[in-house]
Amino acid sequence: KKSHIIRNINDPEHPLTLEQLNVVEEKNIDVDDDKSYLKIMFTPTIPHCSMATLIGLSIRVLLLRSLPTRYKVDVLISPGTHVSELAVNKQLADKERVAAALENVHLLNVINQCLAIDKN
Repeated sequence: KKSHIIRNINDPEHPLTLEQLNVVEEKNIDVDDDKSYLKIMFTPTIPHCSMATLIGLSIRVLLLRSLPTRYKVDVLISPGTHVSELAVNKQLADKERVAAALENVHLLNVINQCLAIDKN
């Protein structure tokens, strides 16, 4: 399954995974091994979800930690599912902004909590 790496990411606001909430779905994951390219589209639970950027960052961080460095990864909001879709997509695509976010200790702690497999 294409979603096996990201299926257990926890939602930052709910005691459920992104897969359980249908934020990430198999049909919205495109993998091209020959071109070392992966595109994931995710659907926030509500159009005004304040955690959309954090969810996207969590997906991106997990993929960066899990995939060979040769992969180019795009993490995008599914078209038409969030009011700030373009702004969030721009943030998630900006390597410098992602790197800066990961230098923020508090934000990194929150991301690591989303990526923790056990829920204790």
